[in-house]
Amino acid sequence: MEQAARVVLWFVFAGVVLLAVTSTLLWWFENIRRLTRGLTGALGKPADATVYDVYAQKAAGLDFTHGDLAILWNTGRNGLVFAFDEIDGAELIVDERVVARAQKGEPRRVLEETYPNASQVVLRLLFSDMRTPEFELHLYGDLPSGNVQPKTATEAVQLGRKWLSHIDAVIKRQPASRADPEYAPEDASA
Repeated sequence: MEQAARVVLWFVFAGVVLLAVTSTLLWWFENIRRLTRGLTGALGKPADATVYDVYAQKAAGLDFTHGDLAILWNTGRNGLVFAFDEIDGAELIVDERVVARAQKGEPRRVLEETYPNASQVVLRLLFSDMRTPEFELHLYGDLPSGNVQPKTATEAVQLGRKWLSHIDAVIKRQPASRADPEYAPEDASA
């Protein structure tokens, strides 16, 4: 009888250890944690502002200190880092219609309402890069809502508006570049 109790205790102990290891691995490899670790690795520090598309396993993060924006896809396995001067703008799309925009060289198109009955909200980031000219993050719609996803269309629109404000501030702070036709260097020969 004592031998049987010892065997049962060993099985219980092994089950508890297996449960602890499995729980730890599931926690470590959860999509949001993987994307957050990926953003931290890409930017070299935790992002100052983040947005996640849990369904498509994408994320974007801003680093205001160094002036970088990181985008990740494929649960953080792939990604790019753009300097602020490579950002062309951002658009907030509600039900397949652009409702707000911040873009270089254009006045900001302000958001007029919160769209509480929207069925889909998408944030599109625009870059001056031929290979990756845009990057879309689905904030709300036909996707499961996680702990970082907005629960309502209004929350998604507010998150998108916040990101448009970030991008608008980044674009406005950029100095005129030499490739910009409005930039006129002083003539050194005069």
